[in-house]
Amino acid sequence: MTSAPRTTRHRRIRGARKPLIAGLAATAALVGAWYATAGASTATGLTVSTTTVSLSAKFPYLSAGYNNSREWTRTATAAAPNGTLRVAWPASDGIHVTPLTAAGKRSGSDTIVKGAKEVGGLVAHNNGFALLTRVSDTNKWKETAAAIVRYTNGKKTFQTKLTGTATNDTSPTLDGQLTWNGTKYGAYFVVHGAGGFADGHFGDKLSYLSSTGKKLSGGWSWGCSHNEGIALHAEMSGAFTSLCFDDWRSGLFVSTGIGAPDVAPVVQREQCWAGYCGGTFPGRTGDLVKSATGRYATAFASRGAASAKKNPDDSSGRGWSVTPKTGTHQVAVAFMKNRNSGPGKAVYLSTTKGTDHVNVRLAPYGKDRLLLSWESVKNATCKAGTCTGTFAGTHLRLIDWNGKFQGADKIVNTRITGDIAVQKDSTLTWASLPVTPSYASALTGASPTTKTLKISRLTVPKD
Repeated sequence: MTSAPRTTRHRRIRGARKPLIAGLAATAALVGAWYATAGASTATGLTVSTTTVSLSAKFPYLSAGYNNSREWTRTATAAAPNGTLRVAWPASDGIHVTPLTAAGKRSGSDTIVKGAKEVGGLVAHNNGFALLTRVSDTNKWKETAAAIVRYTNGKKTFQTKLTGTATNDTSPTLDGQLTWNGTKYGAYFVVHGAGGFADGHFGDKLSYLSSTGKKLSGGWSWGCSHNEGIALHAEMSGAFTSLCFDDWRSGLFVSTGIGAPDVAPVVQREQCWAGYCGGTFPGRTGDLVKSATGRYATAFASRGAASAKKNPDDSSGRGWSVTPKTGTHQVAVAFMKNRNSGPGKAVYLSTTKGTDHVNVRLAPYGKDRLLLSWESVKNATCKAGTCTGTFAGTHLRLIDWNGKFQGADKIVNTRITGDIAVQKDSTLTWASLPVTPSYASALTGASPTTKTLKISRLTVPKD
């Protein structure tokens, strides 16, 4: 099933700020007292160790997003079944994939995917990796195509384009996710119509590939309108579980295997134009985590909904108008009983309206807890959905599967730049930049660069 295209007034811009979403204020009142944005104690059992990895090229780590806000270039860290790691990052000559030991130290030279334009997702294999990225293409918009590239033992084994003239689509920006269930890949990403019913409009696409790069059945060619954020969880059978952030219907939706039709369950109505929804491009959601019992959790930043109603100016009856509740984004978590049911009420975990909360992420912590992370930007001044202010640290905190805090947070002064890898011993690993983030002003001029990355590891005690 498909969503009819929007007008082009919200055309995507590379680096535009994008969303994450929300919950309900009643629950916020119950849990908000547990949390103080900038003054939470750092006395915690969480211990993070860090190693430094030298890079073989300059990594430009900022771009100007919506309202010229500072957008942080995405990396991706992934764990192979044998415990080793890969981290992907962009440079002027392509996407570099750096091999790491299980302890986060460089173990060899980079593999360079030449001509690749963006880190849209990474899967680590024992003998290589698969990367969701963008490559050159020929189309009416002169834009790139989405592609999955697989390397085995240092050599390219396939490159499969996922958009093209045959399907009337391009992908000028991915905002994507790549997952693997041991048999097939699932790639979820943004598309731009280049002909047909969706010409000139933006939607999203879910594609499946075999281990050899062959296109498989399933997924969809056109799902959420102007998807403002993507989450995807690989399932051992059936469709992969997914979430989308739809600007037309204004909110976070469960899109499990059904292309996000108008009847898709709603997690939260939210004002979801570019720059307005929670989080920053390409932070997307706080990921989609599955418990041992089959429940799901996702975390996101939210401005809430003071009011939500059908848009009377939309003759299709599908559009919604949402008035946000706050000017700043708050931290929220939503839970689903299973992949086929609508979510329960989202839980707000912050209520500090003068502080913006960005880059909200979620990862499994052992068997029965979750690691929640976010950045705090205090003394926030906001305009059209984006905020400037003073960076007050990246907060790491444990929660249970009801959203309740399990102790004080640990605050670090670096930013998690992309996906968090879960290693075979449950250790959580991510990449950070060797700089203190700044949200004090808009970005002007060229991006600064770095030639090092910090690899952080949070070891999970055995139960």
